[in-house]
Parts: sequence; structure tokens; C-alpha cells
Amino acid sequence: MPPLRRILVWTVLILFLAIIFTYYAFEINNIFRLTEAKAEREAMLEEKRQLVESYKDKVEFYKTKEGIEHLAREQYNLVAPGERVILLVSPDE
Repeated sequence: MPPLRRILVWTVLILFLAIIFTYYAFEINNIFRLTEAKAEREAMLEEKRQLVESYKDKVEFYKTKEGIEHLAREQYNLVAPGERVILLVSPDE
């Protein structure tokens, strides 16, 4: 094989290998990026699941008589019959 043809074959082979390696490196980088994004999304999903469970527990609690009483006392300042209300006044007022 003449030297010029040998140089051309090696050049084409090296160029082909460089293109394949570059493409492979980009794909590996893309796989790592997607894996990290997947892990972040799974963590966010688990956080949302815990939040939903917390809300379900609160809904179940406020469906009960004790939950309704708690809500009435806390948000509406209501008292049960027979209870006394004590108001504390600060000396600055």
C-alpha cells in the first residue's frame, strides 16, 4: 500500500473513532444528568406523598367531634358550656 493511501486510511479511521468516542461521551453525560434529575424528582415525589398523608390525617382528625371542637376553640375562640374565659391584660395597655 502506498504511504499516501495508508495515511488516508489511518486518518479516516482515527476521525471515525473520534466521532464515535465524542458521541459516546455526550450520551454518558446525558445519562448521568437524567439519573440525577430522576433522583431529585423521586425525592420531591416522596415529599409530596408525605404531605398528602399529613393532610389526610388532618382531614380524618377534623371529621371527629374532638377535631371540630379543637377547630372551634382555636379559630373561632368558642368555649364549651360551663367553661369560663379568662382574659389576661398586659399592664402596658
